Amino acid sequence: MHPPSDAPGPASGVRAAGASAPAVATPRRDRRARRPSTRTAFVGATASLVAVFAASAAPIPLFDGYRRLDGLTNADLATAAVTYFAGVLTALLVFGRLSDHLGRRPVALAALVLAAAGCLVLTGVDGTPPLLAGRVLQGLACGLASSALASYVVDSAPPSPGWLAATVTACGPMVGLTIGALGSGALAQYGPAPQSLGYLICAGVLTVCAVAVAAGPDTVARTRGALASLRLQVGLPRTARRLFPVAACVFAATWALGGFYQAFGASVAADQLGTGNALVAAAVLASYMAPSVVGGTLAGRITPATAQRAGMAGFLLSVVALLVCLRAGAVLPFLAASVLAGASQGAAFAGSMRALLAGTGPAQRASVLSTTYIASYSGAAIPSFVAGQLSHTLDLGEISLGYGALAAVSCLVTLVAARNPRVGPASVAPGERPGTAAPRR
Repeated sequence: MHPPSDAPGPASGVRAAGASAPAVATPRRDRRARRPSTRTAFVGATASLVAVFAASAAPIPLFDGYRRLDGLTNADLATAAVTYFAGVLTALLVFGRLSDHLGRRPVALAALVLAAAGCLVLTGVDGTPPLLAGRVLQGLACGLASSALASYVVDSAPPSPGWLAATVTACGPMVGLTIGALGSGALAQYGPAPQSLGYLICAGVLTVCAVAVAAGPDTVARTRGALASLRLQVGLPRTARRLFPVAACVFAATWALGGFYQAFGASVAADQLGTGNALVAAAVLASYMAPSVVGGTLAGRITPATAQRAGMAGFLLSVVALLVCLRAGAVLPFLAASVLAGASQGAAFAGSMRALLAGTGPAQRASVLSTTYIASYSGAAIPSFVAGQLSHTLDLGEISLGYGALAAVSCLVTLVAARNPRVGPASVAPGERPGTAAPRR
């Protein structure tokens, strides 16, 4: 991370050296020389965050094809979703703080390599084992990305607008899932080699992103303690603890519905909405993921608590509409309700991220983001596992009622208990502005 101008660090060391030699560039020119590198890091980290999650969405439109051609069941697809979420949680729990010690860049590169490896494994899916192997590799990649790449984004983000870092970290995965699903669905329906071309393209994009990350500067100096950081430890700084229960409710309800779309989106399109088109299956997922960007951006203009309350109220109303449309088998109204649900969850999630990141220092961010995504992926994995077991005896319409109940409970808790962060000088890391998550440069 680039330290502020009045803090000790590598940048100030360069200026000190310049002061002893008149021929060296002035501090103004030195700052100007650093800006391209910082932009390179931010752009590379943002693109990589999106690309890793895009690769993880590539299999989803193909699930109904795997079910028809390779004999997989809804329970098998739910198991694949749980395997993916388990990989994410393993990476977050074990490696979530590793980038604080090794640096953001090495761990980010590891995430990109794992994501590419997962894509290559999935090109050979002919049954359950290769699907599970590819999904666990993609899960590990997304877990590393959720910590290291998200922290890299926050560290290298420009100081203005102040909401940019939280919006990118909250919405970047959703944008990636949308791009990956729609691209894979279009190629599967209309392109050659439907079960492999999308994966090969994703692997190529991930390689380009790895080059971009390798070309940028690291934002965290390597320190001792990498092995010790692998010990299971989940925690939050004092400023975030009182806000976490409400945030956890937001994460659990919104990501649970996302998990339902990932596990059963293709099956919903085929069984409940009456179409086997892979692009429509992708649109089912994308209709929920893509609008989160709009909701997250709008949430940056209101207080975190207001974003949480408004987002969860809209989310509950949208989920009720989804359940009605699912029962009626109405495709277009279902997609419209999904769009509203996605925008609402984007607002609630971004508001929660802003609240938790407010006042945190660079050394705390990876831990906060890891804890955030542990709660989020647990909210997706546990309902997916239960839904997979219930799919032996219940249809997807009946299973979806449980997701509606979870949304109702989470909305009630949020409306009653949401609070804005209290950020004062005592809780702000040196060199940072109160109330912001992005570092000053």
